[in-house]
Order: sequence, then structure tokens, then C-alpha cells
Amino acid sequence: MIMLSAWLHLAFNGAVRTAAMFINQVRKKRISPSELPRRDSIVSKVPRSKPSQHLAYSSDQLKQLAQDVLGHARKIGASDCTVEISEGSGLNVNVRKAQVETIEQNRDKGIGVTVYLADPFFKNKKVRRGNASTSDFSAQALKDTVEAAYNIARFTAEDDSAALPEDEWYQRRPRDFDLYYSWDIDAEAAMRIGQRAEAAAMAMSPLIRNSDGASVSAQHNHFIMANSRGFMGGYPYSHHSISVAPIASPKRGSDGMQRDYWYASMRNPADLPKPEAIGLYAAQRVLARLNARKLSTRQAPVLFDAPLATGLLGALTQAISGGSLYRKSSFLVDSIGQSIFGKHIDVIDDPFVLKGMGSASFDDEGVKTQKRKVVDAGVVRGYFLSTYSARKLGMETTGNAGGSHNLSIRSRLTRPDDNFKTMLKKLGTGLLVTELMGQGVNYITGDYSRGATGFWVENGTIAYPVEEITIAGNLRDMFRQIVAVGSDTLVRGNKESGSILIENMTIAGS
Repeated sequence: MIMLSAWLHLAFNGAVRTAAMFINQVRKKRISPSELPRRDSIVSKVPRSKPSQHLAYSSDQLKQLAQDVLGHARKIGASDCTVEISEGSGLNVNVRKAQVETIEQNRDKGIGVTVYLADPFFKNKKVRRGNASTSDFSAQALKDTVEAAYNIARFTAEDDSAALPEDEWYQRRPRDFDLYYSWDIDAEAAMRIGQRAEAAAMAMSPLIRNSDGASVSAQHNHFIMANSRGFMGGYPYSHHSISVAPIASPKRGSDGMQRDYWYASMRNPADLPKPEAIGLYAAQRVLARLNARKLSTRQAPVLFDAPLATGLLGALTQAISGGSLYRKSSFLVDSIGQSIFGKHIDVIDDPFVLKGMGSASFDDEGVKTQKRKVVDAGVVRGYFLSTYSARKLGMETTGNAGGSHNLSIRSRLTRPDDNFKTMLKKLGTGLLVTELMGQGVNYITGDYSRGATGFWVENGTIAYPVEEITIAGNLRDMFRQIVAVGSDTLVRGNKESGSILIENMTIAGS
């Protein structure tokens, strides 16, 4: 866990230290984000509650609206129809230098309708479809929206892959994955939490001279999805977060200013760390970046910090998603059965994680989800397919309309003590990357080139921070050269990874 007592001692003991000594101590104590303390949360235990206290419509009311839409679609002659109805409310408060900058309260709702017109001569294989949406839940607006979708469908081209999923694929027995927790917080309370996070960061060192602010967000949502084949499902879900972004400089008014941030995001606000812990870790990150140097161009091993390692999972998801595959716009076309990682690597898609950000019993089409190994012992065993993309590829849907669920990468070589410190030792001499910039990934060729900042590591010890560099390679080579995955796992959105060590990459510098 984070050495909070050590950090507070460094920040408040009043001893006279030079800036260089202080920064060096911060770097030596740098930890993995997975070691943030979680024993003390921002709120006490939160009982599960009904969403009605935050949302204007009940689940039964959304179901009735869905039935009304489907009924009108049948009445005007639609072959099939799908409808999704959603509602959300939330609060977002931003503070900067202890003062409130913005208070945003949102209350959103919407209905999306898709109407299908099938040619009976082709036994529903050739389909025209049209989409329309509205945020007006009145009876007349619902009718108008259905008719708009119907009229659009009349003029679209026929598509032999556009029909609804087969009946046997629908999820008829959805499970509850503990996705909704209410956070009964008002703007004043959110402001105080943001101030606490920012104050903890600012108090860490006199070298932290400014702030890009702190943010507190509480979001409550629910939805219902239904279609003319008898499927109807939906559930409430929540998303709560705290973030802070301090700014440090070695000298007042100097050019060496650095900015960094940290955040935590959970379904249950009781699972959030205290704001002081988030602020202290953000302060640690920004202080460690001071007095950064440039590197000469070289080849070296690269260690992706856990928050960035999840981005490599995102690249894999994009490359083996149905849309990219059937359009032939991926470097991993026809990769089923191919070995693209080392034999020690598994990639698992698990939609059944309690409180998971990607958990669901069914995908965006109502199709049953499944836990599976997308990559097994380095070999691609499956894609991410919707019904449409699966038909285009001559395959079956994988229950991934909408993307991956809770995706994680694991190495069969990882030991429980392969924490961040151990991963630095495995890196030896090379580059630790802690921030990436730009969108330099070509998914057709796999070429990868992004601006980066981080730390140069020598003999397993952080030597100094670096900036204004570019790391480059090809994703095929990068995947194949993953030699270790740390036990310092971190969840970002619906992706989970420890730090990832790649054997060799090009580092372009001065």
C-alpha cells in the first residue's frame, strides 16, 4: 500500500531539503497505482437502493414505453422492430485552487428505434432498416419516431446481414451483477470532496505551485431494450469518480512545469479511496516528473505502466473486432488460430464480474454474453462479433455487439510478487512509460508510433524522468515481444492489466 505516513512525513516535517533531494526521494518511493490504499473509503458502506430516488421513470414505465413503440411498429407494417429506452441523471463538480469552477447537473433521456422491412420472397434474409431517435416520451412523439424510422427503412438498400439475431441467441434469464449503487451527494458535499483531494496534493510539496483542478462525479442510469421477437431486458447502473490534476515546477515561473493526474472510478462510492489518497498519489506522480531530460534515439526494452498497458488491450480489441475484420481494415484479418503472443499470454473476456464496468448478461442486441478466452496460450481463439459483423464474416455472433466486456490480459509466468518494483528489475535498463500522446496507431498495418513521457531506468532503478520522446514499433512485434505482465493489476474502464514489459522498441529522441 502507499506509504502515507512516509509521504506526510516528507511533506510536513519541516526539515530543510533542497528541491533535488526531495524529488529524488519521491522517485525512489514511486509505487504502483494498484498499491493505493482502499481500506478507508470516502463514504461508509452504501446499501443497494432502487434507482427511483435519482431517476424520474421506473423500470416498469420504460417497459411500457417499449411496448408502445413495438405495438405501433407492428401496426404500420414493420417486419421487425427494436427499441432502447434510457434515462440518466448525475452531478459533476469541478474545483480549482479551493474554489468552485463548475457545477453541472444532468438529466438525460432518449429512445432509439430501429424498424426492419423484410422482403418475404427472401424469407426475411434481405432486410431494409431505418433508425430514428427522440428525447420526447409523449405518445405522439413515440409514434412520430417509429414512423420516421419506417420511412427511412423504405428507402435504404437491402442488406442480407441486417436482420435481428436468431431467437435462440437471446438472453432470457439475465443475471444481476451488482451494478447500481446510489450516491446521495449534493453539490456542496461534492465540492468539499474535491477540495480535500486538491488540498492533499497541494500540501505534498512547495514545488506543487498550481492545480488544474479536482472533479467529483456521481452518475445514475438505467435502460430497457426490447424487440418484436419477444426479448425485453435492462437494468440500472451507476458510475462514480474522483480525480485531481496538480501542477509542479522546480522554480517559480520556470519553464520546467509539469502536470499529472490521478483518478478512481467505481460502481459503489464506498469502494472509492479517500480523496486525500488520490491527491497524494497524483502529487507523487507530478513531482517525480520534474527536471525531465531528453533521450538520444535508441533501441531498448519498454515497460508500460499499468494504466497505459490497458491501452494495448484496446488496440487488440480494435484489431479483432468484426467491423474492422469484414472491412479488411485490420492487420489481424483471418487471425483465428494464429499465434500472435508468446505461449504464456491469455486474454480473457468476462462479462460476469460483480460491479464490473463491462459486466452484462446480454450485449447491445440482447444476445447472451459468455466468458471466454479470446487469446489462449498466445493463439487467437475468437473475435469480437455482433450479429451483423458475424454474418458478414460467415460466423456466429460472440455476444459482443457494443464491444468487449471485462477484458484482461494475463501471463502464465506472473508470480504474486511480480509487483511494480519487481517489474522494474525485470526491465533492467530501459524505458518506463507513464504517459502517451497522440493517436499514432495504424490498425491496417499495425504500425505504432506515439509521443511519450516517463522514466529512464538503469539496473532496475529509476534514474531520471524523460520527455519529448516517441516510442515506435509494430503491434504484431509488440504483442509477440511481451515478456512479462505484472501482478500490479489496475482496472481502467472495462480493461484490466498489470504493467507490461516489451522486449524491444524504438525510442526516438533528440
